[in-house]
Amino acid sequence: MAYTEKFQALADDAMAKVQSVSPDQVDEMIAEGAIALDIRDSEEHAAGHIDGSLNISRGKLEMNVEGLISDPDTVILCYCNANNRGALSAATLRSMGYQNARYIAGGFKAYRTTTGEV
Repeated sequence: MAYTEKFQALADDAMAKVQSVSPDQVDEMIAEGAIALDIRDSEEHAAGHIDGSLNISRGKLEMNVEGLISDPDTVILCYCNANNRGALSAATLRSMGYQNARYIAGGFKAYRTTTGEV
């Protein structure tokens, strides 16, 4: 998908500010208590997602996250299909006090490839 220059600059800035997690680390991190947060729209989530992940669409993240994840120390692994929305969401969560918010590098597509689900 082609993104506008301003959107991509914003996403690139978010990626520079938050830590990424390699897709092959995700399952172990979830087993250790991290929460996978699918920030795609509900239709995308319904079509496939990381097992056990929470779904809050990017458009409602700030309004709904505290109701689902109250502990600001929780390790949160944000993901979308690739990188941009996941990184933007992790940056937003960090600005809200969730200092352990990260994004999954390559998003759901990379995770599926890593786990052999493709």
